[in-house]
Amino acid sequence: MLNNALNRRHFIAAGLALAVLPAPAFAQTEAAAKALVTSVVSDINRVIESGKSEKAMLRDFEKIFAQYADVPIMARYALGADARTASPAQLKQFTAAFQGYISRKYGRRFREFIGGEVDVRNARKIKAGFEVRTMVKLRGSAPFDVTFLVSDKSGRDKFYNMFIEGVNLLLTERTEIGAMLDARKGNLNQLITDLKKTG
Repeated sequence: MLNNALNRRHFIAAGLALAVLPAPAFAQTEAAAKALVTSVVSDINRVIESGKSEKAMLRDFEKIFAQYADVPIMARYALGADARTASPAQLKQFTAAFQGYISRKYGRRFREFIGGEVDVRNARKIKAGFEVRTMVKLRGSAPFDVTFLVSDKSGRDKFYNMFIEGVNLLLTERTEIGAMLDARKGNLNQLITDLKKTG
């Protein structure tokens, strides 16, 4: 288990990841990547400071996640080996439930990002797309590293994973989803139903 401090960072940075996502044409230079992140963080803060209710904000965050994250890839990875045995209908339902679950789980922590800063250190090509390394500074917390991964496997550049001080967000979710499925004795339909109410 992550300690409390890292848990806080994990939640906040992961929430940030739902919105710090590449535009249709991913930034090819470090300078452009910095401009992209700065622009998106500004947009996030406008939503946070809009005065909307939490429910309305969560709807906005889910729209961002649905539009810019590679949700099907993330959902399949989080489900693990069970994704191969799930029916197309189950996989579609799980993907939708996973989308809402992640959006609620991390979206509720956005308020803690108010006043934070993201410093993009560098961007580089990797085998599975692009890697963007950043330094995140939050109020009341020491700066920490966050790395964003993007790919164009879906036909356009989209966010598909991130690491917070070396902690793999998607692997963490895979572990948690696996534990939730085990607790339901492998009943994927029950997990889908429960995910819709979780987060």
